[in-house]
Amino acid sequence: MYFTGIGDEAGNTIGSQISALKALGWNQLEARNVEVPGYPKANLHDIPDPAFEMAVASLEEAGIQVCCFGSAIANWGKKIHEPFDSSREEARRAIPRMQRLGTKLVRIMSFAVDETEDQRAAERFKRLREVTAMFLDAGLQPAHENCMNYGGMGWKYTQEMLGEVPSLKLVFDTANPIFNADRNQPKPWPKQNPWEFYQNVKGHIAHVHVKDAIWNPAKNDADYTFPGEGHGQVRRILTDLLGSGYDEGISIEPHLAVVFHDATVKAKDSEMFESFVEYGKRLMRMVDEIKREQTPVRP
Repeated sequence: MYFTGIGDEAGNTIGSQISALKALGWNQLEARNVEVPGYPKANLHDIPDPAFEMAVASLEEAGIQVCCFGSAIANWGKKIHEPFDSSREEARRAIPRMQRLGTKLVRIMSFAVDETEDQRAAERFKRLREVTAMFLDAGLQPAHENCMNYGGMGWKYTQEMLGEVPSLKLVFDTANPIFNADRNQPKPWPKQNPWEFYQNVKGHIAHVHVKDAIWNPAKNDADYTFPGEGHGQVRRILTDLLGSGYDEGISIEPHLAVVFHDATVKAKDSEMFESFVEYGKRLMRMVDEIKREQTPVRP
């Protein structure tokens, strides 16, 4: 098991992201959006080639590996009735860059939820099979995140998706169920239960995002917290996961200083850095406590 974090929650620039990892003693980056001198901030699969090479040089100099691409492929910003071109092209750009960095895992999604009764599920599965095959043919592993997308509508939808795209793995996010409607249930849909979702998909998990939150009905949104302080059942999930022999990445996505999908939440790089490092330290303490609790006491 190793710790990592989504870099653009620690800072906008590749330098600040590296510094945050170094402050935590980590050497693995989950790369999403990066900014290098002279170029605008964008996803690692979208920045121009010179910017990408500058990012690679910075990572290599710092001894930081990229464990996962947090891609925009089929994410909540993409609608299933729109052309597939953008996600297909993002996959084509991501593959050689992952190979260049020695990265094996790429986070993808299953397109935004829409208002149709059947969610155009057949088309979603068709597209996911194509993208999954593209990565597998290149020796890379795509993993679907339970976010604001088809597979995030409830654990039964995830199971159905995996049945249709059996080579797909999962990124499980502990807090995403808190703000997503459980469409497994009749209307009016309640929010999902993170523990229930986890229990029904844990055999397919290849990567974990740790964030925590409390649903705030007054503002119809989540209030994000440090790990273990919200309703994401982070400790319970990590205890079960580690007790089951999980040996992959645990990645922090604090959402305390910034929220990736909410442009109204602004923060200085210093604030992002401080909250990211504090979040990482608290998670490491939690994992240490869990491991001590799971270590047999010698007579």
